[in-house]
Amino acid sequence: MILGDQLNSRHSWYKEKNNEVTYVLMEMRQETDYVKHHIQKVVAFFQAMRNFGEALEKADHKVIYCKLDDKENQQDLEKNITDLVEKHGFEHFEYQLPDEYRLDMQLKQICQSLSISSNPYDSEHFMTERDFLEKFFKGKKTFLLESFYREMRKKHDILMDGKEPLTGKWNYDHENRNKLKDISILKPQLLKDRDVTEFVDLLEKSGVQTIGKIDSENFSWPASRRESLALVDYFCENLLPSFGKYQDAMHTEDPFLFHSRLSFGLNSKMISPLEVVEKVEKYWYEHQDAIDIAQVEGFIRQIIGWREYMRGIYWAKMPDYKELNYLGHQNSLPGYFWTGDTKMNCMKHAIGQSLDHAYAHHIQRLMVTGNFALLAGISPDELDEWYLGIYIDAIEWVEITNTRGMSQFADGGIVGSKPYVSSANYIDKMSNYCSSCHYSKSKKTGENACPFNSLYWHFYNRHEEKLSKNPRIGMMYRTWSKMKDKEEILNQAEYYLDNLEKL
Repeated sequence: MILGDQLNSRHSWYKEKNNEVTYVLMEMRQETDYVKHHIQKVVAFFQAMRNFGEALEKADHKVIYCKLDDKENQQDLEKNITDLVEKHGFEHFEYQLPDEYRLDMQLKQICQSLSISSNPYDSEHFMTERDFLEKFFKGKKTFLLESFYREMRKKHDILMDGKEPLTGKWNYDHENRNKLKDISILKPQLLKDRDVTEFVDLLEKSGVQTIGKIDSENFSWPASRRESLALVDYFCENLLPSFGKYQDAMHTEDPFLFHSRLSFGLNSKMISPLEVVEKVEKYWYEHQDAIDIAQVEGFIRQIIGWREYMRGIYWAKMPDYKELNYLGHQNSLPGYFWTGDTKMNCMKHAIGQSLDHAYAHHIQRLMVTGNFALLAGISPDELDEWYLGIYIDAIEWVEITNTRGMSQFADGGIVGSKPYVSSANYIDKMSNYCSSCHYSKSKKTGENACPFNSLYWHFYNRHEEKLSKNPRIGMMYRTWSKMKDKEEILNQAEYYLDNLEKL
């Protein structure tokens, strides 16, 4: 059995043809309906799955592909597997270890109920084993990303000079925080437009509920290994020279900037993290005169550091991680998270492009939508569901650790050493959003005062008992204690919290 995010054509399963083996892929309502997904996400997965199944057949492998509208499809993993075993007389069942806890548990239960033998296999995609991070930090209270990242660099000899990092520095993060002022340096995005009307019609006919928009005649997400690799090449040749410098920037004129958009190809396993990193590293070695190391290190850190680290956190802390709500936030998600209809310009653009493209880059997710949700006390459960559904690259192992951990501090500091909150100042520093906003970035109180400003101080005030001893944010409490307009700020914030839907 091959799940929809296990499209790894280089898996050892496929090295030899064996007529005794049948590969099975399934489109199921179980997977389209566990949250409401973006329509582009469902279409991308289905198209990539069908392409993968066809590629296996062309390589003379036996394949059963179960489409969403097939009459025999019971839309449930256990029922479909049981039916296939009975119908075809299969004698053994094998599957690749899933990356979501719910599927891991479901498959273990299915194997226990089957009348035939079964075996799990590694997906042969990640650079670490499921339990590597937990073992690496055994006995430690905190799982420090930088320590993990350096270990990965050494282990795989990436940007290394023997046992030391190239240039003597491990990290260039401080050089990756520039605002994009000149949009003329942006490159046109690589597009491989395809007509996906067939899939859109299928979802509509089947009654699958989705969110977001899609241009069914011009769909540009990669749906094969070849297209994913072409996107890697495009990134190296056009975007890498400026990626690191502007990776945190946001701009109204372009939703992608210098970001690679490789996350869907990676998370569906059409391409692997190691091959991507090696391609980028090789390209940089060949073009050092045009690309400085800060650009490439920033990109590589996201993949071999952050991505592998988040997966390790997931398997070390699930299933309890899904229930964590350290700050006790319970407010409902405002309706504009589903429409983009808000007067806050930063939120309008970050949500709007998410609905239009099933994509927003990490700073838009962390410091705009996530920042606002944290300041507004939104329930982590509701926010998890939104992030998991709206983004094309969102699979629980990577989504929930970013949401409950890095974004919402709901894990109490397992992932992030402090809550990532900001006033309008940071958003203005990194974008052009504030210049055309209904609200004033410089006002904490009064008419049209930016909600981020008063909510920022309200957040620190209401969580003082839990956060004031954190050494990374002690300065905020010292500043707050000296402010003379506390009551006005808190009243302003309370008004906004009582009227979240109207912002």
